[in-house]
Amino acid sequence: MIRHLVLFKLNEGVERDDPRVVNGVEAFRSLDGKIPELRFWELGWNVSDRPIAYDFAINSAFDDAEALRRYVEHPDHQAGVALWREFATWVIADYEF
Repeated sequence: MIRHLVLFKLNEGVERDDPRVVNGVEAFRSLDGKIPELRFWELGWNVSDRPIAYDFAINSAFDDAEALRRYVEHPDHQAGVALWREFATWVIADYEF
């Protein structure tokens, strides 16, 4: 299995209640059940006040690298990425478990 982690940092001056952010969160939240390759899906806002913390996280799992590739290329995933590109940056980590 492949774990796919994504950590998002909102751009300077962008807040959680910004309508773009609300739409972006909903776009990713709605992927659960839409993309058959997803074996595990959770997301949420950071609760830490540490300055090194990111703002939002997605934790997901896939059977293998090919399933992860199909997810990344899925139109609904790409639509969510396009929304987040407007107000955030992110880092990812993919690893076998």
